[in-house]
Amino acid sequence: MMNGEQVLSIYESVSAITGQMLLAAQRQDWGQLESLGSQYSQQIGSLKSHGPMAPVQGDQREHKVRLLRKILQDDRLIRDATQPGLKNLQALIHGTTKQRKLTRHYPADDSA
Repeated sequence: MMNGEQVLSIYESVSAITGQMLLAAQRQDWGQLESLGSQYSQQIGSLKSHGPMAPVQGDQREHKVRLLRKILQDDRLIRDATQPGLKNLQALIHGTTKQRKLTRHYPADDSA
């Protein structure tokens, strides 16, 4: 079982990573965002792998709540920053798929 300080240390690390992820998303630095996403996943995996966490009280609890709120806010802003790019990619894929279907049904006439 992880004690309160260990739990807070991981949440602080996750909070720092999500802050960096937000900056990378805003700069459209997708390679950096992916790399940071791997670090984020490792930290979350560490929380999960240690099983139950000791409950935190008082100031530690308030700190944990602040960290969680920041992490969730960063996550929302990261999604907001990445959604336009994902929508453009989806439109491009959809257009290519539609073009393939049309080409298959109406092949070009090369006899001209």
